[in-house]
Amino acid sequence: MDKKPNHRLAAHMKEAGASNKGLARRVCEVAARHGEQRGTTHVSVQRWLDGGGIQPQTAAFVAEALSDKLHRTITPTDLGFPGPVPVTPTAGVNYAKSLPEALSVLDGLARLRPEDDPPSELLLTEADVDHAALTWLVSRPDGLSNDSAGSRRVGMRDIAAIRTAAGYFMQLDFQFGGGHAHKAFRHYFREEVLPLLDASYSAKVGTALFGAATEISQLLAWTAYDSGNHTLADRYMMSTLRLTQVVDDRMMGARILANMSHQANYLRQASRAMRLARAAIEGGRAHSTPRGMALFAAHEARALSTVGDHTGAGRAMNEAERFFELADTGDDPEWLSYMDEAELVGEFCHCFRDLGKSREAVHFAERAVSLTDPKYARTLGFCRMVLAQSQLLNGELEAAVTTAGLAVEAGDALQSARFQRYVTDFQHAVSVHASNSTVQQFNEQVRDAMTQMDDE
Repeated sequence: MDKKPNHRLAAHMKEAGASNKGLARRVCEVAARHGEQRGTTHVSVQRWLDGGGIQPQTAAFVAEALSDKLHRTITPTDLGFPGPVPVTPTAGVNYAKSLPEALSVLDGLARLRPEDDPPSELLLTEADVDHAALTWLVSRPDGLSNDSAGSRRVGMRDIAAIRTAAGYFMQLDFQFGGGHAHKAFRHYFREEVLPLLDASYSAKVGTALFGAATEISQLLAWTAYDSGNHTLADRYMMSTLRLTQVVDDRMMGARILANMSHQANYLRQASRAMRLARAAIEGGRAHSTPRGMALFAAHEARALSTVGDHTGAGRAMNEAERFFELADTGDDPEWLSYMDEAELVGEFCHCFRDLGKSREAVHFAERAVSLTDPKYARTLGFCRMVLAQSQLLNGELEAAVTTAGLAVEAGDALQSARFQRYVTDFQHAVSVHASNSTVQQFNEQVRDAMTQMDDE
């Protein structure tokens, strides 16, 4: 794509008497004044003059630097830079038309905390979801620009660092829940990952870079979801889906759609959950490993179970099993390492619980509890709570309350809104036995655990 010289920036620099090196130095000084760092050099400035892209926050620093020099207010738009995408409750809801728009939205989202919860009515509409899924399904990759002249040259060591950080963050999320992890995630993403997307890199490195960036971005979406901020999670997922289009990472894109299906199912939006799961299956079919396809099929089974479709759910579970039997025949990405037998069995125990098949639910939940590695503390907590719900469904009140008590005892440090809802849903289910002493002791245990979490 041809770039047009930025005459507005050139004119303001000329008026201010600022050279490329001089402006670069002033931009770094302005950034430091705001407590941030920028590696801006004369090469960066020349790239902007030639029409190259710029991060929204950097554009603001350039405008401030020239405002100081000219003693009047200069905006990024005055300098020929794109206006910033405002971070409002609706920002990022629509599928971004361009990569710069997606990056601008992500930059803004990374400045929001999970507790900054927009109104729930601003969650994605059915039309928004359908448009995003369809656009992604029929999209062609943007491709990478090979003429980037960013001041920093990204190499495979940078990619390795991002992937290592992603592994640490994922484990932090599994062990302690999204509420504990999100703050560290968003700081790292904003300060260490987003700036690299505007740097210089080869085609090979660029492909790996965008793959690593989507891993961190989807973790931000997931931890926002686990913290209970569904609007923020929606916007992260939508923008992350758009990132996968850059280098045509269809497997990761399918994973994002599956994550959106998971969230929709949690919110009891079964119809949306089914469409998203099927979009993940169709979009990822020709590009995903058997293990990935097993994950996508399992999410379809979850959605079908929610609406009580016994035949459809059974078919989807069988399909997931068939794919999983071939799991070791594919070269899986590192981010899929958690998708083991315990994870699959855990998905199935949810399905049988929702289908009201108490014997199967208990059987699969017991297997899930025994198979789940304790390092996946949140997953283990979910499986224990599903086992408790299944035992209750099977008429085993005492066993159910005992199992739920073990889950709360082991999971009271989890800063996970989802885990807390599993517990409150169980409390509601056993409320008909409120006079039972075991139930009363369990409710007291939950109150103590919640008080302890509030004090931490």
